Amino acid sequence: MNAITQQTATTGQIKQINRFGSDAIEKVLGELGLDNPGAQRVIEHGDEFAEAVRTAALASLKDLSVSDKFKDEEVDSKYGYLSGYTKPKGITEQTQILSQIFPGVGNALEKLAERAVPANAEGWFAIPKWQTIAPTYSEAVQKVLDAIKKSRNGKFYNYRDSQINEERLRQTAKTASVFQKLGNEQKDHDILVVAAQFGIRHRGRSVRRAREVFVTNEFGLGAFAIGIMILTHAERLQHYDDLWIDCAGDEFDDPAPMFASVALRSSTGAAAGSGSARSGTAMPSATTVRRRVSFRRSDPCYLNA
Repeated sequence: MNAITQQTATTGQIKQINRFGSDAIEKVLGELGLDNPGAQRVIEHGDEFAEAVRTAALASLKDLSVSDKFKDEEVDSKYGYLSGYTKPKGITEQTQILSQIFPGVGNALEKLAERAVPANAEGWFAIPKWQTIAPTYSEAVQKVLDAIKKSRNGKFYNYRDSQINEERLRQTAKTASVFQKLGNEQKDHDILVVAAQFGIRHRGRSVRRAREVFVTNEFGLGAFAIGIMILTHAERLQHYDDLWIDCAGDEFDDPAPMFASVALRSSTGAAAGSGSARSGTAMPSATTVRRRVSFRRSDPCYLNA
């Protein structure tokens, strides 16, 4: 799960890439040695030539702009949104839901949602500053998990119950930094307006592979933010075959020398094992003490780390 900020490539970077492309075409033309009639034919088919160049450039840019690190932790996935979720509710409706769950939480700078949705995001989500919910991040996460359990009539199981504390659970440095920046930009508002998507963009990838291929304006969301999104979009994680959600914006340290996971189930049947295309991220094969945090749909809905 990730969110999108407005940062893009700089003008200088774009100019440099354009220069590479222009130099390459000029070099090819010199090597090919087109005669006058041949050059004229290319000009007459200028649209076709431009499309061929565009297609080749797009493929090359996509390939070269993405790291190969952890590429073996990516698999094809057909899982998707099967519970009725298609896009975020309006910011006003989301803030109203949050005010019912967390009385006194405040409001959002709703006009920000009038902006165009950034590429790769599904829309605008209302996410409170965790500091308005509890004094520590882990306590804020626990309150959100308790609210999810209540909203789902108890059909929620936390595999890390009593283990969510400041020593074990934290936001990644990048995610904490970006939320601090968003908070500064949207000061005087308890609820932040954040462009994000609900997991499908990086389905089939491990958390560390997803982090590796995040574009410059992407950052991972943690259990607090994703839990909030589930509260405001209760239709998510209701179908047994729904795409699960890994929280790429959190880290969970487990002193036990074994693999575990922080996940959220939803309702009917046993939980499937982690490490498949189902969560949109393939699990790393290497054993590690640092765990991922995930929300999953099963019976009941559960949090696993």
